[in-house]
Amino acid sequence: MNAENRENNRQPHTLTMRDCRLLEMRGVTDVISFDEETVELSTVCGLLTVEGNGLHVKVLNLAEGTVSLDGTVTALTYSEKDPIEKGTSRGFFGKRGR
Repeated sequence: MNAENRENNRQPHTLTMRDCRLLEMRGVTDVISFDEETVELSTVCGLLTVEGNGLHVKVLNLAEGTVSLDGTVTALTYSEKDPIEKGTSRGFFGKRGR
């Protein structure tokens, strides 16, 4: 699917958090990585990093763009650029020689 079609089919991105223990999201396009302390998601608004303790993916339905996490959420951080779509990479293995 090209960028123009993705933009035309773009669903809204929403977050609902209950008591910092349950996070429900829409507009998620991919799960980049996850463990009990960090979950990285590609959304229609860019890269979203969720930090916390005891994080678990409760619901994952990428066809509908929905993800639910439970655990203690301590931080939500957005990055404007999605490393998957922009051709850049994060982390140790993604670094390029200079």
